Amino acid sequence: MLLIPDHAKQTLSDECDLRDRDQPHSPNPDASRGKTIVRAKGLVKVLGSGANELKVLKGIDLELKAGELTLLMGPSGSGKTTLLSILGCILTPTSGTLEIAGESTADLGPEGLADLRRRHVGFVFQSYNLFPTLNATQNILLALDLCGISGPEASECAVRALGEVGLTHRANAYPGQMSGGEKQRVAIARALAGSPSVILADEPTAALDSENGKAVMALLSEVAKDPSRAVLAVTHDHRTLAYADRIIQIEDGRIVSDERPTPAPEPESIGHAPEGKGGHERRQRWSCL
Repeated sequence: MLLIPDHAKQTLSDECDLRDRDQPHSPNPDASRGKTIVRAKGLVKVLGSGANELKVLKGIDLELKAGELTLLMGPSGSGKTTLLSILGCILTPTSGTLEIAGESTADLGPEGLADLRRRHVGFVFQSYNLFPTLNATQNILLALDLCGISGPEASECAVRALGEVGLTHRANAYPGQMSGGEKQRVAIARALAGSPSVILADEPTAALDSENGKAVMALLSEVAKDPSRAVLAVTHDHRTLAYADRIIQIEDGRIVSDERPTPAPEPESIGHAPEGKGGHERRQRWSCL
């Protein structure tokens, strides 16, 4: 059994998922008709009090649909990170309601929110948050072990997750031996391993160069095709626009636009494996990382 240091348990406990789902990862032919995974109504977040009171969110209404990659964009201080934290059950709203996968957060205390987060939310961070002394497989197994999943089941989950991001051939590589793009793909694989209902990505391309950033966004776009999952990425990076099914702009704590762009041809720098093909083509697809 993998031995887990206490600090590792604390860091990754919010990222695991206790469910045992084996959903098919097939593209959704009509993402706009996907089921609602996240439903927020009238979210308000107030920080401080009295003369120091600051209203960060001012009545946010938002639904995230399965089968979609949604981008949340806006200037610094617009409320993006606060909204992401509330949707991920890290922060609680001052008022308003939130449902994730049909479960309401109303009246949940810290333990209840943590349980909901573990069962339904996967996180991808700008700084990867990988443990340098663990290889790619072990980083995923660590998260699964924290969720009570171990042995052959965990190994199968880890292999499957690395395959989904095209890194089967890097299963034994340590973070120090990986490029930035590979680290971010391992982080995505770790988030996928628990089969979450929603993946929340915080500036996933900010630390990457142009080609790696494009490849990571193409990967998130593919991950979002799962008809049981929604993906939301907070970003300042306009290179990501081509991969979005939906683009939401937030300013001064309010949503000011919500658009579904007309589909455009895939960027030529990101190749696509023929539908139905497997590992070799997938590795080629992400070879720029």
